[in-house]
Parts: sequence; C-alpha cells; structure tokens
Amino acid sequence: MDNKPTEKVVETTSIVDSDGPYHAELYDPSKESIWTRLGVNFESFKRAPGTTGGQVVAGAGNVQDLEKVVADAPMLQQKMKPRHLQMIAVGGSIGTGLFVGSGSALHHGGPAGVLIAWLLIGIMLINVTQALGEMSILYPVSGGFYTLSARFLDPAFAFAMGWNYVFQWAVVLPLEITVAGTTVQYWGKHIMPLAGWITIFYVVIIIASVFGTLGFAEEEFWSSCLKLFVVIMFIFIGIVCICGGGPKGGEYDHYIGGTFWKDPGPFAAGFKGICAVFVTAAFSFAGTELVGLAASETPNPRETMPAAVKGTFWRITLIYVTSLIIIGLLIPWNEPRLLGGGGAAASPFVIALDNARIKGLNHFVNITICISVLSIGLSCVYAGSRTLTALAETGYAPKIFAYVDKSGRPLWSVIAILSFGPLGYINVVAAGDTVFMWLLALSGLSTLFSWGSICLCHVRFRKAWKVQGHSLEELPFQALGGVYGSWFGIILVSLVMVAQFYVALWPAGGMSSDPKEVAINFFSAYLAFPVMIIFYIIGFAWKRTWPLRASEINLDQGRKSWLTVEEMRAYHAERAAAPMHIRVYRMLFTH
Repeated sequence: MDNKPTEKVVETTSIVDSDGPYHAELYDPSKESIWTRLGVNFESFKRAPGTTGGQVVAGAGNVQDLEKVVADAPMLQQKMKPRHLQMIAVGGSIGTGLFVGSGSALHHGGPAGVLIAWLLIGIMLINVTQALGEMSILYPVSGGFYTLSARFLDPAFAFAMGWNYVFQWAVVLPLEITVAGTTVQYWGKHIMPLAGWITIFYVVIIIASVFGTLGFAEEEFWSSCLKLFVVIMFIFIGIVCICGGGPKGGEYDHYIGGTFWKDPGPFAAGFKGICAVFVTAAFSFAGTELVGLAASETPNPRETMPAAVKGTFWRITLIYVTSLIIIGLLIPWNEPRLLGGGGAAASPFVIALDNARIKGLNHFVNITICISVLSIGLSCVYAGSRTLTALAETGYAPKIFAYVDKSGRPLWSVIAILSFGPLGYINVVAAGDTVFMWLLALSGLSTLFSWGSICLCHVRFRKAWKVQGHSLEELPFQALGGVYGSWFGIILVSLVMVAQFYVALWPAGGMSSDPKEVAINFFSAYLAFPVMIIFYIIGFAWKRTWPLRASEINLDQGRKSWLTVEEMRAYHAERAAAPMHIRVYRMLFTH
C-alpha cells in the first residue's frame, strides 16, 4: 500500500477570490507557442493574464476550498526542474568570493584566520538554509524570505530589508561585470580596452535575461557543473602538490606540508585579522539564499527543496573548507600577488597553479572564474528582480514592478536591475574606484541582514505555528536544529556585525591620525547599517504598521502543504521501511 500523502494540482479555467490578492483566471502557458514560452517574440512581453496554478498542493484532500488555494500562487511560472534547484544550491554562489576574494582574505587573516571565518559563517549558513527550507516548502511564495518577513516579523523591517537586498544585487551587478573584464585582461591589456570587455559581458547578461527563469536556471546548472569540476580538480592537484608531487622546477616539486603555517605563520594580524575577513567570507556565500526565492518557481518544492538545502551543507564542508585549507598550505599570506585586488591575478587558485608550473591549467581556471563572474551577474538580475516584484506586490514599490509577462519574466523589475549595469563603466575613469567603493558600501552588510531576518522569521513562524494549535509533525520538512539553530544563527550574525564594527573603527593596520580618513574607513565598511535604519523609518512612516501577535499571523495564505499528523506519520513509517542504504542516502542528500 502506498501511504504517500495526497498531492494534487487542480486544472481549472477561472478562479475569482474576493478576499485574497489573486483575482485572475488561471493561465496555461502550454497553449502558447514555443517562442512565447521562451520569451523571444513580441507576444511573450504581454502581461500574463493570471497565475498558472502550477504548484503542487500536498494534502489536497484536507482543503475545503482547493480552487482558492491553487489560485493563491505567484504570478511567476514554475519552470525550474529539480536539477536546476540542486545545482543553484550547490554551486550557484561559487564565484569571485571564493576564487578571488579568498586571496585578499588570506592576506589579511592568514590561513587559520580564513579557516575560522569561513567555518563560522558556514555553520551559520547551514542553520539559515535549514530554516529557509522549512518555510519555503510550506510557503513557496513570491519574494521568498522578504514576503515571509513582512508576514512574520514587521512590514516596516521587511521594507528596509527588501530594498536593501534589491540594492545589494543592483550594485553587485556592475561590480561583477567589471571583474569579468579585468579577469580577461589576465591574458593582456592590449587585446581590448576594459570598456570593451564590460560592454561584451553586459550584452551577454542581457541576452541571457531575455530567456527569463529558464535562461537563468540552465546557465546556473552548467556553470555550476564547471565550477564544481574545477574546484574538485584543484583540491586533488593541491593535495599532490603539498605532498611534493608537483612538476620539476616548480615550487611544489618537494614536500611542503605545513611549512607556510610555521613561516610566515597561521595568522596575519591576530584577532583583528580574523574579524576583518568575516564580511569577505559572508560575501563568498552570498546568493545561497536564492533557493528560497526559487521555491516559488518550482512545481513541487516539497520534492526538490530538501535536496537543495542539504546540498548547501556539502558545498560548505567539501568545497569551501577543503579548498581553503589547500590554499592556506600552498600559498603564504605574505605572497605579494594576493594584494592585486580584483581580477584573476589576485586569485590564489591561479597563483598556486602558476607556482606549480602546470601549463594550461591556470588559463582553464581563469576561464572558469570569468564564467563564474557572469553566473553571479545573472544571479544579480534574478534575485534583485524577484525581490523588487515582491515589494511591488505587497505595496512597497511602484505597481509597475509587479508586471509579469507571458514568459514568466517580471519584465520591468528585470529592466530596472539591468539598468545598473552601465555603472561598471565608472571604473574606467580615475575617480571610478572612489565612486564604486561607496556604491559597494551601500550593500556591504545586506547579506547579513537577510540571513538574520530569515532566522528571525523562523523563530516567529514556529511560535505562531504552536500558538495556533499546529503540531511540528504536520511540517513536510523540519529544520535540522529547530528553533535553536535559528537562535544560533541570529547570535552568529550579531557577532559578525559587532566584529565588522570593531575593525571598521580600529582596522588591522591601525587607526589613522586623520579624522577624515577614519570616517571614510568606517562608513565604507558600515554604511549599510545606517541606510537600513533610514529605510526602516521610511517604511514605518509610510505604512504605519506594527508586528502582529503570534495568534494573529496568517498561516494559511500561500500555504501549499495541508498534510495532517496522521498522513505524515504514515509517510515516515513507509520511508522507514526502506533498505538501510536508501535511508542513509535520503538522510544525507534528499528527503
């Protein structure tokens, strides 16, 4: 007997709900031409007449008004496949933070400092993704954690966090385009001026954005496969080189072991050095929370999200931590090329392969870095546009940004984020570095705000779920650490914020005697905090809303799992009867 809980998608033609936000007919994109679905003809840019109702409703037999639940869904189309979501979780955020940023982090923190910072941020992120997975499977709503923040926390805080998140990705887009240009210049600045490369990469991102969710998902899948292959290849090569198996004449033709941990040492600047690399570590993980946004564009989050959440754990433990250990053993923190700033010349991956004198691989890694940068650039468009659309849907942004076309693209939101791309050209002029520093300062801590809000949301959700008489056994997926894991995440986010404040005032190199320089250093590292407060004040003054009591929170809107305790117990009992090797595989990798 198959005890799997009931899951159903209702096919109907017209749903009208006078109480909820959805008042349109259900839209069936499959009746459109292939060119409309791909988003390459004029018809595809017309407004979608309604939601597709394409999300699976688990426990459909327990719902009184099933048509209303089906219609209470995002306008975005569910085009993502399980393989897309899993690769976005595992390899989607691997980019300049790991390939390039780890170089400057190694210089400032030393190999031990880098390891400590990445481990702490990684542990925090595991708790964040577990909490996000629990909520996103139950509520695969448009805007993901922003929408949940407005519901479970405070609309004014959600307004501040949402706009901060939009600007974070809007500003990172021109940064990534510029880094892509400087990465290509590794092969020579005479080939083409930087402005030319910026133009080429910007056009590529625009073309990929035309294909909407499917274009983003496919690009992320294949680029993530490449990034994972290169990092795993580097780990194996690094182990061989550390043991002295490198080519003759290179720096690794003899056993080096932990030589660089002894001289120049494990720490570059002691405690301050560790504090200084926390934000770099957070930046390298930025984008992991995209699985929460993507849940609204998958047909059955209950089937796909657990594997994506668990994939985050393996990426942190196997990819990031292992590769950073290898880098710390191969390159001393006082290596002068680590000071090269952005671009592949400062990438410790490229430096290590150059030192080993392994011909060709440094160019292969450089190509991968270039593709990674483009991948993160496309993620900027995806994350920024989806959050901006959710802001419009909740009344905190102009309604024009709620426009979703027949191809499933939030059209005006995508155009708004892409319009920030030309800011990359300011790096071509002499004053560009200063302007860019302040633009980045606006979004420097945004990732931490987002992660903290996800953990707070989870705490409030669990409280409301309990107060309103629900059992944890009803949840289709439970966060590994429960509410304690979310509190642990909140504490770690707070400690990182304090550490950043500390090094912003007292940098590792010492405080300057010039008050103006002290102020510039502080705000370049901490500007996002006062900006967040200003956004909150604006949001509160605009809507005058207060947080709801746990008993007043709406737990039904957008909900796609209505399973009973008995159904979940039967489901778990069936899965517990599976052979041991299947149960172990499910525990580690799926659900």
